[in-house]
Amino acid sequence: MINIAEIKNGLVIDHIQAGTGWKVFKWLGLDKANFSTALIMNAVSKKSERKDMIKIDNIINIDYSVLGYIDANITVNVIQDSKIVRKIKMSLPDKIEGVIECKNPRCITMTEHYVPQEFHLVNREKQEYRCVYCDALYKSGTIGMVGEE
Repeated sequence: MINIAEIKNGLVIDHIQAGTGWKVFKWLGLDKANFSTALIMNAVSKKSERKDMIKIDNIINIDYSVLGYIDANITVNVIQDSKIVRKIKMSLPDKIEGVIECKNPRCITMTEHYVPQEFHLVNREKQEYRCVYCDALYKSGTIGMVGEE
Protein backbone atom coordinates (compact mmCIF):
# COMPACT_ATOMS: atom_id res chain seq x y z
CA MET A 1 0.00 0.00 0.00
CA ILE A 2 1.20 3.52 -0.79
CA ASN A 3 1.51 5.90 2.14
CA ILE A 4 0.56 9.53 1.47
CA ALA A 5 0.94 12.05 4.31
CA GLU A 6 -2.26 13.06 6.05
CA ILE A 7 -4.05 16.24 5.06
CA LYS A 8 -4.19 18.77 7.90
CA ASN A 9 -6.45 21.31 6.17
CA GLY A 10 -7.71 20.55 2.71
CA LEU A 11 -9.93 18.36 0.59
CA VAL A 12 -10.09 14.71 -0.35
CA ILE A 13 -12.07 13.99 -3.51
CA ASP A 14 -13.01 10.34 -3.17
CA HIS A 15 -14.88 7.65 -5.11
CA ILE A 16 -13.88 8.97 -8.54
CA GLN A 17 -14.51 6.37 -11.23
CA ALA A 18 -11.26 4.49 -11.83
CA GLY A 19 -9.34 6.00 -14.73
CA THR A 20 -11.07 9.40 -14.69
CA GLY A 21 -9.15 10.99 -11.81
CA TRP A 22 -6.75 12.71 -14.22
CA LYS A 23 -9.68 14.48 -15.92
CA VAL A 24 -10.85 15.86 -12.55
CA PHE A 25 -7.27 16.71 -11.54
CA LYS A 26 -6.70 18.75 -14.71
CA TRP A 27 -10.16 20.39 -14.63
CA LEU A 28 -9.39 21.65 -11.10
CA GLY A 29 -6.05 23.02 -12.36
CA LEU A 30 -4.15 20.92 -9.84
CA ASP A 31 -1.47 20.12 -12.41
CA LYS A 32 -0.39 23.77 -12.00
CA ALA A 33 -0.94 24.06 -8.23
CA ASN A 34 1.75 25.47 -5.95
CA PHE A 35 0.62 23.37 -2.96
CA SER A 36 0.80 19.62 -2.32
CA THR A 37 -1.62 17.37 -4.18
CA ALA A 38 -1.83 13.65 -4.75
CA LEU A 39 -3.67 11.79 -7.49
CA ILE A 40 -4.19 8.17 -6.55
CA MET A 41 -5.42 5.96 -9.36
CA ASN A 42 -6.86 2.44 -9.31
CA ALA A 43 -6.95 2.20 -5.52
CA VAL A 44 -8.81 -0.74 -4.00
CA SER A 45 -12.36 0.21 -3.01
CA LYS A 46 -14.98 -1.47 -0.81
CA LYS A 47 -17.87 0.04 -2.81
CA SER A 48 -16.46 -0.76 -6.24
CA GLU A 49 -13.44 -2.79 -7.27
CA ARG A 50 -11.26 0.23 -8.08
CA LYS A 51 -11.44 4.01 -7.66
CA ASP A 52 -9.37 7.16 -8.11
CA MET A 53 -8.84 9.72 -5.35
CA ILE A 54 -7.37 13.22 -5.14
CA LYS A 55 -5.87 14.67 -1.96
CA ILE A 56 -5.41 18.44 -1.84
CA ASP A 57 -3.41 20.02 0.97
CA ASN A 58 -5.34 23.29 0.67
CA ILE A 59 -8.94 24.51 0.77
CA ILE A 60 -9.90 25.54 -2.77
CA ASN A 61 -13.17 26.65 -4.33
CA ILE A 62 -14.81 23.92 -6.39
CA ASP A 63 -17.91 24.07 -8.57
CA TYR A 64 -19.62 20.98 -7.17
CA SER A 65 -22.12 20.89 -10.05
CA VAL A 66 -19.23 20.26 -12.43
CA LEU A 67 -17.93 17.42 -10.26
CA GLY A 68 -21.46 15.99 -10.24
CA TYR A 69 -21.53 16.17 -14.04
CA ILE A 70 -18.13 14.48 -14.36
CA ASP A 71 -19.03 11.72 -11.89
CA ALA A 72 -22.16 11.76 -9.70
CA ASN A 73 -20.60 9.18 -7.32
CA ILE A 74 -17.83 11.50 -6.14
CA THR A 75 -17.63 12.45 -2.47
CA VAL A 76 -15.69 15.50 -1.26
CA ASN A 77 -14.35 15.32 2.28
CA VAL A 78 -13.46 18.66 3.88
CA ILE A 79 -10.54 18.22 6.29
CA GLN A 80 -9.75 20.61 9.16
CA ASP A 81 -7.16 19.88 11.84
CA SER A 82 -6.64 16.42 10.27
CA LYS A 83 -10.30 15.45 10.76
CA ILE A 84 -13.19 15.14 8.31
CA VAL A 85 -15.58 17.94 9.25
CA ARG A 86 -17.92 17.66 6.27
CA LYS A 87 -18.79 15.12 3.58
CA ILE A 88 -20.34 16.44 0.37
CA LYS A 89 -21.95 13.88 -1.95
CA MET A 90 -22.27 14.83 -5.59
CA SER A 91 -25.34 14.37 -7.75
CA LEU A 92 -26.17 15.15 -11.34
CA PRO A 93 -26.89 18.87 -11.58
CA ASP A 94 -30.12 19.95 -13.29
CA LYS A 95 -28.20 22.53 -15.33
CA ILE A 96 -24.57 23.05 -16.31
CA GLU A 97 -23.12 26.16 -17.86
CA GLY A 98 -19.62 26.75 -19.20
CA VAL A 99 -18.46 23.19 -18.52
CA ILE A 100 -18.64 21.54 -21.93
CA GLU A 101 -18.93 23.01 -25.39
CA CYS A 102 -21.59 22.02 -27.86
CA LYS A 103 -19.93 20.31 -30.83
CA ASN A 104 -22.94 20.64 -33.16
CA PRO A 105 -21.70 22.77 -36.10
CA ARG A 106 -25.21 24.24 -36.50
CA CYS A 107 -25.47 25.39 -32.88
CA ILE A 108 -25.54 29.16 -32.35
CA THR A 109 -22.73 28.81 -29.82
CA MET A 110 -20.33 27.84 -32.62
CA THR A 111 -20.63 31.23 -34.34
CA GLU A 112 -21.82 33.53 -31.55
CA HIS A 113 -19.10 33.04 -28.96
CA TYR A 114 -20.72 35.40 -26.44
CA VAL A 115 -23.66 32.97 -26.07
CA PRO A 116 -23.05 30.82 -22.95
CA GLN A 117 -22.74 27.06 -23.32
CA GLU A 118 -25.77 25.80 -21.38
CA PHE A 119 -27.14 22.30 -20.96
CA HIS A 120 -30.11 20.88 -19.02
CA LEU A 121 -30.52 17.38 -17.60
CA VAL A 122 -33.20 15.60 -19.64
CA ASN A 123 -32.77 11.98 -18.53
CA ARG A 124 -31.38 11.26 -15.04
CA GLU A 125 -31.23 7.47 -15.57
CA LYS A 126 -29.23 7.75 -18.81
CA GLN A 127 -27.36 10.81 -17.45
CA GLU A 128 -28.13 12.81 -20.60
CA TYR A 129 -27.96 16.56 -21.03
CA ARG A 130 -29.40 18.59 -23.90
CA CYS A 131 -28.03 21.84 -25.34
CA VAL A 132 -30.64 24.55 -24.76
CA TYR A 133 -30.02 26.03 -28.23
CA CYS A 134 -29.79 23.10 -30.63
CA ASP A 135 -31.03 20.06 -28.63
CA ALA A 136 -27.78 18.07 -29.10
CA LEU A 137 -27.49 15.32 -26.46
CA TYR A 138 -24.46 14.82 -24.21
CA LYS A 139 -23.85 12.08 -21.66
CA SER A 140 -22.63 12.96 -18.18
CA GLY A 141 -18.89 12.54 -17.76
CA THR A 142 -18.20 12.77 -21.50
CA ILE A 143 -17.09 15.53 -23.79
CA GLY A 144 -18.63 14.42 -27.09
CA MET A 145 -22.26 14.21 -28.14
CA VAL A 146 -24.26 11.03 -27.51
CA GLY A 147 -23.46 8.62 -30.34
CA GLU A 148 -20.01 10.16 -30.98
CA GLU A 149 -18.13 8.34 -28.22
